[in-house]
Amino acid sequence: MEDNPMEDKKKIVFSAIKPSGELTLGNYLGAIKNWIGLQDDYDCYYCIADLHAITVRQEPKDLRKWVLEILAIYVASGLDHTKSALFVQSHVPAHSEASWLLTCNATMGELSRMTQYKDKTAKLKEHTSISAGLFNYPVLMAADILIYNTDLVPVGVDQKQHVELSRDLAQRFNSNYSDTFVLPEPKISESAAKIMDLQDPTKKMSKSEENENSYILILDSPEAIRRKISRAVTDSVGLVNYSDEQPGVKNLINIICAITHEKPQDVVETFQGKGYKEFKEYVAEVIIKELTPIREKAMQLLKEKSTLEEIYGEGALKANHVALKTLRKMQRKIGLLPPVRK
Repeated sequence: MEDNPMEDKKKIVFSAIKPSGELTLGNYLGAIKNWIGLQDDYDCYYCIADLHAITVRQEPKDLRKWVLEILAIYVASGLDHTKSALFVQSHVPAHSEASWLLTCNATMGELSRMTQYKDKTAKLKEHTSISAGLFNYPVLMAADILIYNTDLVPVGVDQKQHVELSRDLAQRFNSNYSDTFVLPEPKISESAAKIMDLQDPTKKMSKSEENENSYILILDSPEAIRRKISRAVTDSVGLVNYSDEQPGVKNLINIICAITHEKPQDVVETFQGKGYKEFKEYVAEVIIKELTPIREKAMQLLKEKSTLEEIYGEGALKANHVALKTLRKMQRKIGLLPPVRK
């Protein structure tokens, strides 16, 4: 009896980070750290979503800098380019082309209901023009996912709606033109930490905050980490408890647990009868121990641009090979003439 080759086929994982600023501890603990463990069991595509970044105007030199920084952090954190495709979104033209084909199958109504579109436009100043790209970017995100026939998309709860839109568009395309896409599922890891703002622990840590004490960057120096943690908002209770009534302290405990895999109650017991100063010093040292090797390796990689170019070039080759096959299938089913190959 012959082996079924499909039995050995790994499921496909796709995820990406937008280069709209320097990456934070939240990006690392909420996404990258969890991606590393998927590499052996899945066929992984991890991209740097530069096309998503330009829905808001970016300084060109900063955008190029952030793309390389993110790639260096990917590699320094443990993402292995021999196991996973690490690439830049704009280096795979099929993303943009598939996005237009899916846009023609999307409706204004479903895009206007996207929660993140509402949130992002609400943050813009009253007289700021809103780009059509900001309205349409969920379709590009759907193309990112569907072009690889992705099975699983590691996301936080706040991104689940985007995977649901991808499924809706895939089902609509499959219904209109016959089976083309796998229907992706969100992979919400229980171990993925949601790290909150150090100054306002009711909202997620974000690199877009103006107050630099609100976030810790992956490339921050040990001195900067100690300073920011020492200034992190706590409360007047004065006791280390894991409670929703003490969101600042709870956030710092979550950071410890995401790095050390301790249980929150164990952290609370360790600091029973101790004050916030000693607690914060411990939080800072845990973060420094985790991030320092990543920072040092990433900084070294950024001095070796040819190495980074080789990695993202190799990743784009693999991604292009898979994405183009899906795009050609989409084009043929819609009725577009195939290009002439000479």
